[in-house]
Amino acid sequence: MGSPVRVLAEATPVTRDRYVDLLRVASLAAVVLGHWLMAAVTPDGVGNLLAFVPALQPLTWLLQVMPVFFFVGGFAHALSYRSLLRKRPEGSTDSVYAAFLRARLQRLLRPTMVFVLVWGAAALLIQLLGGGGGLTGVTLRLVTQPLWFIGIYLAMVAFTPPLLRLHERYGWGAFAGLAGAAAAVDVLRFAAGVPYVEFLNFAFVWLAVHQLGFLRADGRLGVGPGLSALRRPVLLAGGGLVAAVALVAFGPYPLSMVGMPGEKVSNMAPPTLALLCHGLWLVGAVELLRAPAARLLARPRAWRTVVAANGVAMTAFLWHLTAMLGVYGAMLALDVPLPEPATAAWWAQTPLRLAVAAALTAVLVAAFRTFERPAAPATPPATVSGTGSAPLAALGATLCLLGVLGLSMVGFAGLLEGRTALLIAVPVSAPAAVAMTLCGWLLVERAERGALRAGSQRP
Repeated sequence: MGSPVRVLAEATPVTRDRYVDLLRVASLAAVVLGHWLMAAVTPDGVGNLLAFVPALQPLTWLLQVMPVFFFVGGFAHALSYRSLLRKRPEGSTDSVYAAFLRARLQRLLRPTMVFVLVWGAAALLIQLLGGGGGLTGVTLRLVTQPLWFIGIYLAMVAFTPPLLRLHERYGWGAFAGLAGAAAAVDVLRFAAGVPYVEFLNFAFVWLAVHQLGFLRADGRLGVGPGLSALRRPVLLAGGGLVAAVALVAFGPYPLSMVGMPGEKVSNMAPPTLALLCHGLWLVGAVELLRAPAARLLARPRAWRTVVAANGVAMTAFLWHLTAMLGVYGAMLALDVPLPEPATAAWWAQTPLRLAVAAALTAVLVAAFRTFERPAAPATPPATVSGTGSAPLAALGATLCLLGVLGLSMVGFAGLLEGRTALLIAVPVSAPAAVAMTLCGWLLVERAERGALRAGSQRP
């Protein structure tokens, strides 16, 4: 009998779109590499390499690939939800929503909750012992920041059913509506000075990119044999790139596609129309690479590598900042000199730092990878029925979303002092954020169990 990865790879149906799996892994890997490269740690704190060397900011147009991950998410969510709809018994789709949420949230929340609980316990112990200063305090604030991505992804899962219906009715019109709403928000923000309206683009920008995944699931991005089929990806890539360049050159948007310390405007938080155009060119570009990538993934060794990486990608993403800051902490503890960022000595040290961070991430993945494996479903989807589970599941998803986003903002520093951060104008502490996430997950679980009980009682 072969290894689990080999068995899983060999069992892959010929109909599976392997390129999507590659894009999922590659986009997360690019984010991890970008974080490792941009971190500029000194004895005084943690800075951003792009602030030390502004000339490197155009690199964010390659390394800011979160739009690709959300695009792939739209594709996967469309296929998953439609599969559950086909398997449901006659009756309401109410319980299908609960089953869909649980299935999609499971791979996200199980490793995330382990990460949160481990770091929460460690942070509490550190601060009870009087620690939490210097790089340790910075670490307690920073390690939760990537959780914003989990929060946004949870929102995409929750909105998939209604937005998929809009897509099925209006097609490209549904995407255009979201893109137009994002543009309107920026006009109100920059031209009219309307306060707080910019936060709506956390939804409009990312859901517009997610909607492109629905179009891909229906084969409406135009990739296929023949030159005419390449026209739409070329238009997406070229049009998105030209629009993004124009917005940055002539509009109020910064060059960097990631947030920069001290800048009044960030393309990321909240996202802007410039970031949406950046996402369009990335989606078009990766679609143009689809055919050669498919040929590569037809090779067994290449496909096994993608399968293995997909099985631990979320765990690696959650723990990669822990590994990176751990490397810097060890260097400080061992009195290893930390050169000034962007100097020749700093660049010479970079390959070794990256290699050690990668090795430490691998150790953490080995320790926590088991939590990324999905639990067995409570029942086959075809037996799920009943009503009333969707509102409970939606409430659970909302609590998970708010909890994870709140934790990404407040971090684990200042636990004993009651440190808070503003989440939609409401102060939230780390314990409150963790409690919301746990309660939300329990509600999603309860919603599906309620649907199962109802289904078992139907004649």
